[in-house]
Amino acid sequence: MNKRIWIESTQRQLKSAITMLERAIRSCPPSLWQSAMWQDAQIGEDFSRFWYVAYHSLFYADLYLSGTLDGFAPPTPFTLDELDPEGKLPPRVFTPVELLEYAEHCRAKCDGIFSRLDELQIQQSCSFPWMEMSYAELCLDNMRHIQ
Repeated sequence: MNKRIWIESTQRQLKSAITMLERAIRSCPPSLWQSAMWQDAQIGEDFSRFWYVAYHSLFYADLYLSGTLDGFAPPTPFTLDELDPEGKLPPRVFTPVELLEYAEHCRAKCDGIFSRLDELQIQQSCSFPWMEMSYAELCLDNMRHIQ
C-alpha cells in the first residue's frame, strides 16, 4: 500500500474519532455530565463519570499523537496528573467547553503531525511505561481508545 494513502486515511479516521467524541460531549445533558456510566469495583465509579471518560480520552489522544512522553505537556488548564500511577482524578470537574477546546487542540495537532509524517516516523517505535509499538499501530490504538 502506498504510505501516503495510509497517512491520509489514518489522519481522516483519527479526526473522525475526535469528532465523534466531540459530538458526545455536545450531546451530554448537564444532568448526566457527572454521572457514572458504569459500575466497576476495580476502578471505582468516579473514573466512569462522563466528563472524566471524555477528558481521559482526549488526554491520551493528545499524548499518543505526540508518540512519546518526552516533552509532552497538555494545554492549560490540563496537567500531567492523568499520568499519576496512583490513579487520582483531576482536582476539579472539567466543563464541556474546556473539553471541546481540548478536542480542537487534538484535531489541530493531528493535522500538524500528519502534514509532516513520513515513512520513517510511521515505523518509529513508541515506548511508554505501559506499552511499546510502532507509531502506525499507536495511531490505530489511539483511534480505538477514543472510540
